This record gives sequence, structure tokens and C-alpha cells, in this order.
Amino acid sequence: MSDSPAGRLQALFEGHRLTPTQRRIAHCMVRRAADVPFLSSVELAELAGVSQPSVTRFAVALGFDGYPALRKHLRESVPVAAEERAEHNEYQQAVLGEIENLRHLAELLADPSPVERAGRLLAASRPLPVLGLRAASSQARGFAYFAGKVHPDVRLLDEGGSMLDDRLDAAVRAGATALLCFALPRHPREVVDALAYARSAGLAVVTVAESAFAPVAAHSDLLIPAAVGTGLAFDTACAPMLLGRVLLEAMADELPDAQARLEEFDVKAAARGLFVD
Repeated sequence: MSDSPAGRLQALFEGHRLTPTQRRIAHCMVRRAADVPFLSSVELAELAGVSQPSVTRFAVALGFDGYPALRKHLRESVPVAAEERAEHNEYQQAVLGEIENLRHLAELLADPSPVERAGRLLAASRPLPVLGLRAASSQARGFAYFAGKVHPDVRLLDEGGSMLDDRLDAAVRAGATALLCFALPRHPREVVDALAYARSAGLAVVTVAESAFAPVAAHSDLLIPAAVGTGLAFDTACAPMLLGRVLLEAMADELPDAQARLEEFDVKAAARGLFVD
């Protein structure tokens, strides 16, 4: 388990049966892991969109006498003190936060079996639908772009609306067995609905999300977390992007003709003068 703030919070929550409201609080705490030890129960409640008593009940559910005891525990277990945080400006803090997220991801990948399982599922699906809406659309598009060089049929789903279920139906009719979803905050309701529909249609759902407590978790067969940075006005997603490339590598390893496809592309690209050296 990672020694990062987010990793310690994940470890704290493991093994507890949490209500939907409590999972929402846990999800918020993981997202704001570096800030949580310095937040009051009222501030945390506002960030999570729940009531202050819900925060208190959440702390008790984790085995603490109340939220002050939980916050004291977090402050004692977080090595970065408030004065140390103040040594860096907000831009540096954002970068350092992403470095922590990447370190956490590296430690998570010490057990490669979830990624290897995902690679097998994605490689075997023909076609392979890749879903990502709003904030996650760039992640889905990047994966689909590179995946199309080694996978024979990748279908990007980066637009919502009434046609989304139709496109999922078309993929299933064509033989799809799995779907890859990139889900980042804030989570569009239609992504949650689309995953529920995909599973009802028989697709195995592999999800990249910022936390195991994300709203999409209940509709995922395999969720691999990669934290987002929250230090700037808009979230940063270095870890989810890198995890997407790792999944791409794992999928390519399961495709026997992946290297041949890449070499064929290079030959055609050279003949067309596609790139400037």
C-alpha cells in the first residue's frame, strides 16, 4: 500500500462496509487527501455535499470516537506539516501533488495482475468500445488513437446523448465482449447510466477512475484507480493518462500481431510522408 496521503486513506477505508453517503465522503477525502487533515467537519461536509452529522457518523463507522479523533489520526500519520506545505507556491504544490499520485500508481502496479487481466479482456473484445465523456474524453481519445494501431477495431465513445446506448448496442451486436471506460470527476450521470447499461448488455467493464470509491465503481467489473490532482482550479490527470498507456501496453502484449501492425503502420507512414523527422 502506498505511503502517500491518498494511499493511507485507502488503507484506512478498506474492510469497512460503507453506506453510499459514507462512500461519497471517502471519495472526497481521497481526492483531497493532502488537505483533509486540516479541514473541519463542516468544511469536509461542504466539499462532499453531505451533512455535518454524516461526517461524524462516518468517523464513528471507521472506529473513531468522532471526527476530531479521525482528524487527529490523519494529522499524526501525514508527514507533510502545514508549514512545509507553505514552502511551495500553488503551482509547485500542484506538481508535487501529481508526483505523489504517480508514486502511488507505481506502488499499485507492484501487483501487475489487475492490469494483465484488463489487457486480456481488452485484447479479446472485437470491437473494443472506449468510453470517456467530458473531463475524461481526452483520456479516452488518447487511448483509442494508439490502440487503433494494434487493435483491429476500436470504437471511441466520447459523446453522450441518446445515441450512446445505440452505439453500445451496435458494438455488442458486432461481437464486443468488454468496454474500457475512463471516468474522472465530476462524474456525468450518463457515464454511470451507460456503464450500467453496458453490463446489462453483457459487456465486461474495465474502468480507470480516480478512486475505488468513485460513483462508477458499482458498475465496473474491474476498476483500477489513478488519482487526479486537485491543487489547481481544474483537476489534473497525469496518473490516469499514464495508467491508460500501461493498459495499452498490457493489451498489446495479448495481441499476437501487434508488432506486425505497428511495423505496417510505420511503412505506410513513411511512404505517405506522414511525419516530419
